[in-house]
Amino acid sequence: MSAAAPQPLIYWIEDGQERSAHWRSESGMPAPKKVIIADDRTNADVAYRLACEGTALLWRGDFQNARQLLQALARRADHKHERSGKRAKAAKEARAAKPAASPTEAFHLHRQAQSQRARTLAMLLLPFEADYSIPLRRAPDVKLACNEAYGRGDAPFVASLRELLGLIGAHEWRRTGVELAPLGQRIHPHYGVFAPIRSEYVGLVADAPLPAGAGLAFDIGTGTGVLAAVLARRGIGRIVATDMDPRALSCARDNLARLDLAGQVQVVQADLFPDGRAPLIVCNPPWLPARPSSPIEYAVYDPDSRMLRGFLGGLAAHLEPGGEGWLILSDLAEHLGLRPRAELLGWIEAAGLKVLGRLDVKPNHPRASDAEDALHAARAAEVSSLWRLAAA
Repeated sequence: MSAAAPQPLIYWIEDGQERSAHWRSESGMPAPKKVIIADDRTNADVAYRLACEGTALLWRGDFQNARQLLQALARRADHKHERSGKRAKAAKEARAAKPAASPTEAFHLHRQAQSQRARTLAMLLLPFEADYSIPLRRAPDVKLACNEAYGRGDAPFVASLRELLGLIGAHEWRRTGVELAPLGQRIHPHYGVFAPIRSEYVGLVADAPLPAGAGLAFDIGTGTGVLAAVLARRGIGRIVATDMDPRALSCARDNLARLDLAGQVQVVQADLFPDGRAPLIVCNPPWLPARPSSPIEYAVYDPDSRMLRGFLGGLAAHLEPGGEGWLILSDLAEHLGLRPRAELLGWIEAAGLKVLGRLDVKPNHPRASDAEDALHAARAAEVSSLWRLAAA
């Protein structure tokens, strides 16, 4: 939500007076209907019970104590989830004849638990002045982080402490950047733009053989601009990088300027394809066909595989004769039972495309080897692929 967008109000009683303020939530969480005042005297168990019931706590105490309370709420939420998991396991063992939960059921249960945890922890609220200062003791200066995420401030508002910590973390990512070995340099993600922390798919684009005569390329859904940068470093003279998200467009332009590639890469706002044709068209769509729970999750979740199907459906019409389309896609959705391989192959065929080849790589992120992860079996089997496609 930008600073200029209409913002709902939240209301509370303080010192016997009804008060209100604008409500801001980048996750799209609605304004809490019930808000009470909390401070350094607030007990963590009471705060957790109220948060679970949907009562938000507007903090008036010491900022660092608010952070400690949020950590206490997180511990209680995780302990509750752990106890629920043990009860579910015991119940499953008691019903040994009943089939185990399918990977798809496990995925949806995992998402449900994540969503519930996020809602509970988002109930600890902070006041902000119009200039993004926080009128609390020992509050840090977060003006730069808020300006990067929200744009220019124009009125006081209330937001969750959890969201603020996300803004601060995003500011640090933007400041320090992500080192990418395939590129040999850093990419600096902006708030709300997916960080390319899984470098294995970047390596696929860096290593795949370029089609003959590829002096022009399209990068569809460029995000941070990382794949456009890799293609430029590989010697492609002109690249058109597209995205619909204003934050992604700004982020890509910033990164390409940092890498001294702005003269090679044109960043344009477009829904998938720009005008014209190219001998190489690259796309790394969101990998999981599920509904995002917040706008930021659109980088991970692609409802009804809209972007994937849109790319495949329009690819042949935008390829030069003899050109290639590179689809970078994980098969995690297949292991979770969300999209079978046959469906993907059917879309490729229906779009008038053929598969020239495929490059595969195993993920190297920590959750792939974390046996405690709720989706460990699917993650352990996951493979990321670069599909080389051409018009049939």
